[in-house]
Amino acid sequence: MLKENLVMLRRINGFSQEEIAEKINISRQAYAKWESGATVPDIMKCSLLANVYGVTLDSLMKTETAEGVGCIPPAPAGKNIWGSVTISDRGQIVIPKEARDKFGLTGGKRLIVLSDEEGIALIPSESFEYKMKQVLKMASFQNEEE
Repeated sequence: MLKENLVMLRRINGFSQEEIAEKINISRQAYAKWESGATVPDIMKCSLLANVYGVTLDSLMKTETAEGVGCIPPAPAGKNIWGSVTISDRGQIVIPKEARDKFGLTGGKRLIVLSDEEGIALIPSESFEYKMKQVLKMASFQNEEE
């Protein structure tokens, strides 16, 4: 759990144990004990670690796994990793319950499918349409000024 996240986050961010220890004002040996699981940081040190790594305190404390990948690092603050889904032969997926609950996704809800070179995003249509109207309004306002 915590110890795995500390190791992953430190390596992903390219820090040494000593660099992290300096950032939160502890010894390298104390930090090494956290990574080994010999001891655990107090809540204040956990909060400092979460800030250094740009994750939430909650995500720092729990371990997530993904099918075929294993243990994955905590998502950055404000982001979520909901797990993996399998596409059916008809191209259908089941969105994880936690994600459906967070975004109020129920049967019949329309989603906009967006993508870039790396993947696909699903956006509730109301949110997407509202943002697009604001962009168009800003664009027409700028054209009037010119």
